[in-house]
Amino acid sequence: MRKRFTNNNGVTVNAVAGTYVVLLGMNATEQARKGLLGFAIWRNDITENQQYWLAGFKTFKDTLPSPKPGTLVSTEQHPVQGFLWGDYTAKPNHQYSYKVVPVYGTPANLIYGDPVIADVSTENEDLGKHAIYFNRGVAGSQAYVRKFGDKKPKDAGPAAYQWLSRGAEEAILKYIGQANSAEYSLRAAVYEFSWMPVLQAFQSARKSGADVKIVYDCRKAEPHTTSDACITKAGIGDLMIPRKANPSYIAHNKFIVLLKNNKPVKVLSGSTNFTEGGIFGQSNVVHVISDPDIAAQYLAYWELLAVDTDAKVLRPLNVTQTPDPVQASAGISPIFSPRTSLNVLNWYSEQMDKAAKSSGFTAAFGVNKTIAAVLGSNKVNFRYVMLEKTGDTYDQFSANPNNYISIGAVLGSAAVGDLDFQQWVKESLSNLNENVNYLHTKYLFIDPLSDNPLVISGSANFSNASTINNDENMLLIKGDTVVADIYLGEFMRLWNHFYFRDIANKYASKATAGAAYLSPDDTWTEKYYGGAFQKTTERELFA
Repeated sequence: MRKRFTNNNGVTVNAVAGTYVVLLGMNATEQARKGLLGFAIWRNDITENQQYWLAGFKTFKDTLPSPKPGTLVSTEQHPVQGFLWGDYTAKPNHQYSYKVVPVYGTPANLIYGDPVIADVSTENEDLGKHAIYFNRGVAGSQAYVRKFGDKKPKDAGPAAYQWLSRGAEEAILKYIGQANSAEYSLRAAVYEFSWMPVLQAFQSARKSGADVKIVYDCRKAEPHTTSDACITKAGIGDLMIPRKANPSYIAHNKFIVLLKNNKPVKVLSGSTNFTEGGIFGQSNVVHVISDPDIAAQYLAYWELLAVDTDAKVLRPLNVTQTPDPVQASAGISPIFSPRTSLNVLNWYSEQMDKAAKSSGFTAAFGVNKTIAAVLGSNKVNFRYVMLEKTGDTYDQFSANPNNYISIGAVLGSAAVGDLDFQQWVKESLSNLNENVNYLHTKYLFIDPLSDNPLVISGSANFSNASTINNDENMLLIKGDTVVADIYLGEFMRLWNHFYFRDIANKYASKATAGAAYLSPDDTWTEKYYGGAFQKTTERELFA
């Protein structure tokens, strides 16, 4: 949901609610921002009957100069100095009432203005046609350290895994578990495939009488990307169908079609490999579509993979079944790879170029040259870019202020010494992943806050190889504001998470003083009103 609220005294709040995220875009007139020290935010969880001031990390130096590492402080005494605030502790299908209070005065003598009351309903993870589950994706975080200490997930125990999953593993197991009798069939296409509970769920489905078949990547020489030892241990070797054609490419799909009485009814898709690191480590999404027509298209694609169709034959068949988009039609449209050309990738870049106001996307392996050209040259609309690492094309677009860039990071040892980052504790990676530590999602959104947003999500990395060589699947979802709200909320959660860490580490490495404290006056607002292009544009977008 998205709705705008006001206090009639120059302050407005635009609320955008997904499942686990509520974004609050604040705005203030010139008069209302005079003397503004920030915003205190009170949350009333109506569903669970809990009320409290939300907390942050930054403090006024005058009133709390030396908080203990990991300390959270109430925004009532140490208000938010920003015009976009994300509540990342929200829960699905909940009713919340937020009281956003402008704060004036001085750090030692705070004066509270008239509040804005924002009544918000978060979305359910299962929306009917769409069911969307993002894992936590932040094993390296202050919240993880507060909950589980300086321990890897394997040492922290089941509670850590459940927290990191945030419903993703549960959704996968529940989906497979629907195949609980001879009425059902499962047709899966997998890349990395080693998380034993998932493999055992397929075994349980088979034992219940369900017809189970799994195409898996065997294009490389031994050992395969999938774990043969795990397949043997789970006793499902006879369910596996090797994909061997075109060994220079990869069978990169991660989808499962569910059939009832031999008729496809739904498909589980997304970016999540069925591995420990895919589910609990790097960021990923599980996206279920309950639509027989879409499921039937996935099944037809799966049947081509199951007979190990050569890429030369498969490319034109995929284009026939899922044509290159000319314009996005309302509803859901799948795109299967490999394809005969780069038309789809070029079309993605065109949508970013033509966005009315904004777009955003994730890139695990750097930015493709086609998209990098748009990012480098377009100075009309605004783009959020979230990267695992900079990549080869980074210099082509990083200097353009229309690109607001966040790169995966944790707070390292340099940020917790005697500098002004002492209130944060050291973070470390989960060690659950080898190649991609932070960001594994592959999605793009165009004008997400409009009435006609476009969300593109799936397994493909927005690259040449993922378009014309690899086995991949993507979903184009047009005109669904609820889906866009969920994806946007999760994107901004991770974007801000990594952006802060990237900046904090840079400040710490330069021994920059004062960066961790709140401003004692209203000068902090200047960058949001023309002083900094990106901050100003972000305020205007979300307001």
